Amino acid sequence: MDRIYRYQRHTYDATRRFLLFGRERLIKKMDVGDQDRVLEIGSGTARNLIILAGLYPHAHFYGIDASSEMLKTARAHIRKANLNLRIILKQGLAEELDHASTFGVQEPFDIIFFSYSLSMMSDSIRAFDVALRNLKTGRTIYVVDFWDQRGFPVLFRKFFQMWLHMFHVAHKPELHDHLQKISSGRPGEFSFETMCRGHSFVATFLKRSV
Repeated sequence: MDRIYRYQRHTYDATRRFLLFGRERLIKKMDVGDQDRVLEIGSGTARNLIILAGLYPHAHFYGIDASSEMLKTARAHIRKANLNLRIILKQGLAEELDHASTFGVQEPFDIIFFSYSLSMMSDSIRAFDVALRNLKTGRTIYVVDFWDQRGFPVLFRKFFQMWLHMFHVAHKPELHDHLQKISSGRPGEFSFETMCRGHSFVATFLKRSV
């Protein structure tokens, strides 16, 4: 991750705004209450967390990212927005997340979300399951990410997916299947919708039990 983002972090937000569709839709879906603890896994430049902190001034925000380089940019953005006391960042892997040992909070999070990060993780299913263990019962995980681009011409789709692969990004249909399975096998509610002819998707998973 550091090799990829050492230089890209400086232009990431400006260049990705035309590619990472659905982030605003995801933010609007979030049901954030006063004093809620909200965690973004793969928080990148902290763009999403800064927006949320502005919308919900009484909530608490956390971010975890694998890249120390990306965290440098995120911390600079947070300082500029004067949100140092409201957004806490840590370096780490999604698969190793633990709310107590990673962030020092004794209770699981109220909301967890992934914004174009699961598609970069080698084991997206494990990352999601770990997130689910760190979420309070009755609360929701939100996801926005790349899908299969099925509605685009074949040549464009192949070129686009090859380009994503250069950045270790891949379509993860197995994650969709996993979420369907666990929502039917245990009490839980899973919703899924694609956007922009299959360019990306937005999903929610309401945790009913562990």
